[in-house]
Amino acid sequence: MMSFKEADKQYVANTYARFDIEITHGSGALVYDVNGKEYIDLASGIAANTLGMADEDWVEAVYDQLKKCQHTSNLYYSEPCARLAEILCKRTGAKKVFFGNSGAEANECAIKVARLWGAENKGEEYYNIITLQNSFHGRTITTLAATGQDVFHKYFTPLTEGFLYGEANNLESIEVLLKENKCCAVMMELVQGEGGVLALNREFAEGVSKLCEKYNVLLVLDEVQTGNGRSGELYAYQAYGLSPDVVSTAKGLGGGLPIGACLMYDKTEEILKPSLHGSTFGGNPIACASAIHVLNRIDDKLLSDVKKKSAYIFNTLNGADGIKSVSGLGLMIGIETVGDVSLILQKCMENGILPIKAKNKLRLLPALNIPMELLVKAVDIIKRVASENK
Repeated sequence: MMSFKEADKQYVANTYARFDIEITHGSGALVYDVNGKEYIDLASGIAANTLGMADEDWVEAVYDQLKKCQHTSNLYYSEPCARLAEILCKRTGAKKVFFGNSGAEANECAIKVARLWGAENKGEEYYNIITLQNSFHGRTITTLAATGQDVFHKYFTPLTEGFLYGEANNLESIEVLLKENKCCAVMMELVQGEGGVLALNREFAEGVSKLCEKYNVLLVLDEVQTGNGRSGELYAYQAYGLSPDVVSTAKGLGGGLPIGACLMYDKTEEILKPSLHGSTFGGNPIACASAIHVLNRIDDKLLSDVKKKSAYIFNTLNGADGIKSVSGLGLMIGIETVGDVSLILQKCMENGILPIKAKNKLRLLPALNIPMELLVKAVDIIKRVASENK
């Protein structure tokens, strides 16, 4: 029988440049490979494992639901789905929630909501959505079109029409597009994750919100990666003091299980009607039970700890030997190194830590509850590796 790696190469679509590591199990912020080597996990499944690996209380919450009902269609009521929507609305001020299975699906819903709102309130020709250059909103044909990076568009044209790209932190570029085009929304990430972990200027974000009011368009925020405590607030827009009309989220919401959500606020709460949208597994009881547990764990203490850990990373690495800059928000951090980032990433893995990359930066997305002693150890390794490989 061929090895599993041989089977992977032969039978799994070749869409991922995998590292030569097989993670077999873990506990909290520690994971272990097939050879028993221990790593401090600084990626948490790309911001998905909010509470780390195999958290005992999380496992119990998921298992309790698994024993009752693993799935029922959305033709019937489901208490976990309703309770999760209630928690999200009460903690954000949203009025309605649509559940899907991923960030791309949440963004697809947000785009449909924006265009439905535009058609109903401004006219069917008001379908254009402004996004930002260097943004990333997903890998479906429509969310690729929303993504403001040409590299992701190659080979997949024609993309869905109706997306315009403004310049991040340049209000004038956004207003020009609003003046010259029939738009229904501005859609943006408050921290551009795949774009290099770049947080938008607060003044720009506030300015875009005011422009949305001035030109009567929706403010749509993509919080797929920034949401669910990662920013140090439950959602990053709360850190920026914004009042969005639509918010998409996923990743950390499920604590490691697939779930996405599109939150609709005052202007958009009644937009979706029966048969206008749907998702077979959206609102799955097990995923919802998982998300309920995650949100209940994201309390004021955990959010305060996220801010403290973030400050430690920024303060320790800013100006360190071999490090050019540190960017991001909360525990969503990008580290620009003097030396080749791919080499430094490899050296980090050899030294027992698992960051990932975003463009030319190391990207850190640890579990929100990573113990401080492990974080200190991991940051020390990054400092040493960056210094030794300038």
